[in-house]
Amino acid sequence: MGLCHCGSGVEFDVCCGPYLAGKLAPTAEAVMRSRYSAYAVGNIEHLERTCTAEALKEFDRADIERFMEEAEWLGLDIHETTDGGPQDETGRVNFTFHYKHQGKPYSQRELASFTKVNGAWLYHDSDLSASAPPVRVVQIGRNDPCSCGSGKKYKKCCGA
Repeated sequence: MGLCHCGSGVEFDVCCGPYLAGKLAPTAEAVMRSRYSAYAVGNIEHLERTCTAEALKEFDRADIERFMEEAEWLGLDIHETTDGGPQDETGRVNFTFHYKHQGKPYSQRELASFTKVNGAWLYHDSDLSASAPPVRVVQIGRNDPCSCGSGKKYKKCCGA
């Protein structure tokens, strides 16, 4: 089938394929990657079975199916994984997924939370990463005290 959709560089049949077929993922990151692959191949059952009971309350099957059909999945970037190993009970994965919808490219960054329930890693929820707050630039006047703390005027110190 070729390389896995999750961007691991490994063949799909060796990477996410077994998880989509029902095998339990050993880590939070592995289940995250498999969920992205599920979107790419249209496997909504995998998405459903890898949700906690709480996450299933927000699961809108019809909406997800519609979006799966309309989107072209372009890639997944994993930025950071916190906990989520085989011995952990919870984990978080910071990732960005890329897709095209109605011909326009989009990227979405999220921080997803996973929890282990009866030995299975399950998606619990995610926070959309907001962009960084704007940086406020303060203009120093020539006759203002220098910001380095020298006690001199800016024009005679760092502004020279």
